[in-house]
Amino acid sequence: MTAADARSQALASQARRVHTEVLLRGLPAMVAILTTAVQDQLAQPAEHSLQMARRDAFEAWQRSSTPWHARLGKSLRHAYHHGAGDSRSASLSSRPQNLTLVSDDTIEREIIASRLALAMMDKASWEFSDLRNRMQSLERIDDLPQQDLLRAQVLARLVLDAWFEAGLTSSVWQMLQRWLHHECSQLLNEAYHEANHWLIQQGVMPEVDLRPFIRRNAPAGGMTQAAPLGPAPGPAHVHGGIAPQAGQVAAAGAGAQGGGPVGTPASQSAQQVMAQLQRVLARHVPELAQQPAAPTRSGGMPAAGPATRSGLPAAPAGPGTMSGQASHAGGGVGQLGGPSTRAGSPRLNAAINHAQEAVQRRADKVATVDQQLTAPQALDEIRQRNQALKQVLKNAADTPAERATIELVALLFQAILQEERIPPAIRVWFARLQMPVLRVAVSEPDFFAADDHPARRLIDRMGSCVMGFSTSTAEIGDALEREIKRVVQVVEAYPDTGRRVFQTVLTEFEKFLDHYFEQENEVSKKGVSLAQQVEQRETLAIQYTIELRKMLSEVPVQDGVRDFLFQVWADVLAVTGVRYGPQAEQTKAMKRAAADLIWSASAKVSREDRAEVIRRLPPLLKTLRDGMGHAGLTHERQDEHIRSLNNALAAAFTAKTAAIPRERLDDLMSQLETLEAMLPSPDSGEINETLVRDLSSHECEGLEVVAEGGAAPTTAMLAWARELQVGSWYMLDYRGRVEPVQLVWRGLRHHLILFVSPQGRGVLFQLSRLAAFLQAGLMLPAQDESLTVKATRNALAKLEVDPTRLLA
Repeated sequence: MTAADARSQALASQARRVHTEVLLRGLPAMVAILTTAVQDQLAQPAEHSLQMARRDAFEAWQRSSTPWHARLGKSLRHAYHHGAGDSRSASLSSRPQNLTLVSDDTIEREIIASRLALAMMDKASWEFSDLRNRMQSLERIDDLPQQDLLRAQVLARLVLDAWFEAGLTSSVWQMLQRWLHHECSQLLNEAYHEANHWLIQQGVMPEVDLRPFIRRNAPAGGMTQAAPLGPAPGPAHVHGGIAPQAGQVAAAGAGAQGGGPVGTPASQSAQQVMAQLQRVLARHVPELAQQPAAPTRSGGMPAAGPATRSGLPAAPAGPGTMSGQASHAGGGVGQLGGPSTRAGSPRLNAAINHAQEAVQRRADKVATVDQQLTAPQALDEIRQRNQALKQVLKNAADTPAERATIELVALLFQAILQEERIPPAIRVWFARLQMPVLRVAVSEPDFFAADDHPARRLIDRMGSCVMGFSTSTAEIGDALEREIKRVVQVVEAYPDTGRRVFQTVLTEFEKFLDHYFEQENEVSKKGVSLAQQVEQRETLAIQYTIELRKMLSEVPVQDGVRDFLFQVWADVLAVTGVRYGPQAEQTKAMKRAAADLIWSASAKVSREDRAEVIRRLPPLLKTLRDGMGHAGLTHERQDEHIRSLNNALAAAFTAKTAAIPRERLDDLMSQLETLEAMLPSPDSGEINETLVRDLSSHECEGLEVVAEGGAAPTTAMLAWARELQVGSWYMLDYRGRVEPVQLVWRGLRHHLILFVSPQGRGVLFQLSRLAAFLQAGLMLPAQDESLTVKATRNALAKLEVDPTRLLA
């Protein structure tokens, strides 16, 4: 080991020591705060049973808090000196030889530990990322070991082990969970911060620009294994938005470093929640559990069928089947090897049909007769009606799987209807999707296993467009509200087509969004028009650059002139071509100027050629200045380029290289005049990232171009930026303003992305710059996870409290 390696190892060891000492120092204060919390709870009035539970918790805490403190301190010291190792609450998947049934206590402890780890990482994710980066650099490792004390899940396991070994119970933990989560999160964040501060003082990576991410382990193969739920912390409100979940962002980088597919934060969250749901179903309703399907969002979504708006009429026609051309909407999932389906019992299908008819009749009555009924009042009535309908449907069900499906769908929509960031008037329409979704869930069990099921994706896409940072229906727009109504009515009109109708209307909804933001939305359409002009100009400039490079590859031209042609004049040609047309006299003049510049900068061996250069130079320079002016270059930038060209022209008088033959020069001029014919199609091929241009000169009133800020993004962040969807909301911190923005437009190659504020201010990003803003936390999504994933998480929380409701 070299001296440098030894010093690095010593610094890493000392950083771990600092981290452990901060944890140990903070334990007495945490115990004191928990003691105060227990006392305060006991002093609060409550019903008799709750008061007795609080008294029992108080007595247990008084008896066991000191042993818990002592055991936890001992465990931390042991973990620092010898490593955390495995414990009874470690992942059961690490012991494949144990084939006995998993006890409920072990599962419950896994869930409690996972929640604690998520809460801690929600608070300390960025400090942990910096510390992990520094430790990887010092210890020359790809990532921290899974049993490393620096990991939140390891600390959570030690806290839980000490808790139960001290004689405390899970009921006491539940009473103190809010304080435990908060205090452990604060303590771990402080420990990370102090370790980072100490390493910075030692000169270890004072600036951490690139944040590497942990590898994501393959999911456990067995459905009944109590595998760790994985990091998926709850929302952290920043600038009024919601920060990306630390565990999800960490998992998003797994593919970038581990060679697997890159997962985005939303997809990682969805996979974790769906896997957790499958574990619950495997324990309580095995016939309903499935192996989660492989996600297809990042690899391409299923192809939409040939159905169009004319093939799926908007007016609801009541229960029935699609006919004619519309009956083949979605391309036939079964023909493509899609998920298997099963028929629900006839009695349940009839009950679902009657329930949907009742919901539609009541909704139509409210719209025509009871117009004085407000949206919140209508929502309350819908909740009560759905609760009554749920019991009727369960009575009609023949199997436990059907009853569990009814309960799960009811819990999902209960959570969706309680989402206050969706305006009440829109939630009324979401509520009408409950029966169509239930029908699909009964016949297609993969609805509970695949996060990319068309029914889920449709709800998520509509939800992302209306779940911004304001609950005002006015900001949503009448056209968008009408389209949501149309989509719901189409789904209701074709009840027997399964996922096909959801896939069809999803495709139509996404097409509507593109048209809506470009043509109908008054706030966004100006910005979209400006962004499209920028894209047209930039695409043409890049193509001109490519063709000029091909043309001059074997022509002896000064390097300064080459750079000017590629970096400046290609943009001038693009601007002139867009503004006046490719065959306009102004465009031809700019092409002739390029040919004159090439000839003037070539070697001049005769007196006549030198005299001709001097004669042509003044009008040439004037044309060059005019072109740069049209392209938006300032006088200072123009002067810089002219000085550089003067130097290149002066060098041509003394150059020893061969002059460009007249025939070759004529050929170049001919190619320049017909340059547009050689350009590739604008929507063909991919733009080489090395040709990405500086767009800062394209700013104008109503459009800001983000041309600076952020470090080089990781592959995971680039993948995340590519998957951001039109219509979704974000909180942007840029140029001293923190405000909500909506993604309203993506370029042909998704290389340019436009966001618009509610006031109409457009902010245009290049893909790599947007990824850098996501990486730095300057662009935060309004939703850290999709609407249906959040609803599923809420449903799981209720099932953990009372799992018997699945079969009731």
